[in-house]
This record gives sequence, structure tokens and C-alpha cells, in this order.
Amino acid sequence: MFTSHDGLCSIGELAEHAGVTVKTVRFYSDRGLLPEASRSAGGHRRYAPDALDRLRLIRSLRTLDLPLPEVHRILDEEDEAGRVLEDAVAGHLRALGSQLKALRWREAALRLVQECPPGERADRLHLIGAVTAPPSTAPLARFWRSWLPPRMPARSTAAFLEAAVPQPPDDPAPAQVLAFARLNAFVLQPCTGAEQPQPEAHRTAGARGAAVLYAGLAEAYELAGAQLRRDRAPYPGEALDNFVAAYASAYGTRDNPEFRRLLAGQLAADPRIDQYWELVAEVITSPGGRTEPTPGSAHDWLLAALDAQTAAGAA
Repeated sequence: MFTSHDGLCSIGELAEHAGVTVKTVRFYSDRGLLPEASRSAGGHRRYAPDALDRLRLIRSLRTLDLPLPEVHRILDEEDEAGRVLEDAVAGHLRALGSQLKALRWREAALRLVQECPPGERADRLHLIGAVTAPPSTAPLARFWRSWLPPRMPARSTAAFLEAAVPQPPDDPAPAQVLAFARLNAFVLQPCTGAEQPQPEAHRTAGARGAAVLYAGLAEAYELAGAQLRRDRAPYPGEALDNFVAAYASAYGTRDNPEFRRLLAGQLAADPRIDQYWELVAEVITSPGGRTEPTPGSAHDWLLAALDAQTAAGAA
């Protein structure tokens, strides 16, 4: 391809064959991506025939917006299986996905402001301005960590957070952006008392007992959630039995009618975080779709079933 007697070409010839500028070739050479074969007597750069393929590969990788250090690794490391390129592309796809998620979130937030009445725009701007794009769930996780019993096992805490902290939708509707922003504001508001109110189970069962409790409740909530999706009214059954058994195991006692009666009274008196779960349902429910169950709505369904059963037993 190159017509010189030594089979090498000048920087101008290489640039012409590759369809780029001399400045581009010099840029990649100076950064070690495109090694020179030699220099002419006058000090001009000379390139071997394989430089053209290498330059074309560099340009292809750069069109994918891969950074220069990763391009250098792909070119120079022995990578017959393509692992370096695969890792670079996968990493770039993750970063691009995060950028796209942020753009979709900003678009929905802008539509939220555009579509609301003028008198509400200042409040909505304040709400959504406090949320990053893409949104972070860290404030929600901190809220629940402060609510859980101290020294609860890390694995149990992680499982609880997975159920209690909703993941923002990748392609949200404006209403979901508003719900998440309100959720973010809810968990950041200062507590009214000296400390966040805790349910009786935390004080009675302790950290280890609470871990047992939440593991059992997760199963009960899943069963109750299936009934909620079918629009079933609360009733005694497997879900309620699992619900009561979780508390009985945490307290180290047996499930019997007297325990169920006492449990119903205790749960009715426990502090509630209804607004949190209502907002979670708005965040995770697709616009126009059936409301998705949450641990909060499942708990209410089970408590209603327990109340009905204990009331029937007392009659």
C-alpha cells in the first residue's frame, strides 16, 4: 500500500489513507497509542504498514467514547479472548446507562414543573431540587438504619433495606418523580421527639429477635401481597399464620388465641409510618396500573385479618 522504498510512510500519507488530519495522527503518536517505526534523516515521523489498521482501530474505539487509557490497554495488552475490550465496553455501558437514567429523570422532573399550576411550581422545584439525578436512595436507607434496633446482624439489615427502600424507576413518569421527591423530604424531616418512635417488638425482642422477626415478616408480607393483588379481603390463613409465627418466634413464645389477642392490641398501639408506604406505592406503581403492594399495605392487610379473627373469637 505504501510506495516508499522502505515500505514506510510519512505522517501525511498515513493521515490521508486513514481519512484524518495530520494533527490527529500526531496527537495519538504523542500519547503512545500509535508508535513510530522510525524517523527520517530530517526528523520526520515514519510509520509501518500496520499503523493504518491500528489508527483505524483507535478511531473506532474513540467513536465509542472510550477514554484514552482504556484504548491504550486494549491496543497494547495481550487480549486474544477480547476480555480487555469486553470489560471496557461493559464499564462504558454502565456509565452510559447511569447518564441515560439521569436524563430521563430530569426530563420527567421538567415535565412535572411544566404541567403543574403556576402557584405550585416553587414548592415542586424545592422538592425535586433536593433529589440528585439519577436519584440516590441513601437518605431512605439512613432513615431505616436509624429506626432498626442497634447491632442487628448486617445480613438481616441488608434484607430489610432491600424490602423497605424502593428503587426509583429507570424511566419515571412525572408523578413518580414527585412521589420520590416527597419520600426523600419525608425521611429528611427532623424527628419531633427525642428519638424516632420504635415499635414494641424492638424493645422486647432486641437486635437478634428483631432479625428473626423481620425474616418471618418478609415471608408473611409476600403471601399477603399476593392476596392484595387479587383484591382479596383480609382473612385468616397461611399469610396470617406466618405473620403471627414471626412475632411468636421473636418473643420466644407460642402462637395461641391469647397471644393473638395481645399481639393485635400491641400492633394497634405501635407507631405508624403510613405516609412513607403510601409514597412508596406511588413510586413503584406504573402510571395507570394496579397499585403495587408494599410491606406497609401488607402489614395493614394482615393486621386487619388478625383483628377480625380475634374479634370473632371474643364474640
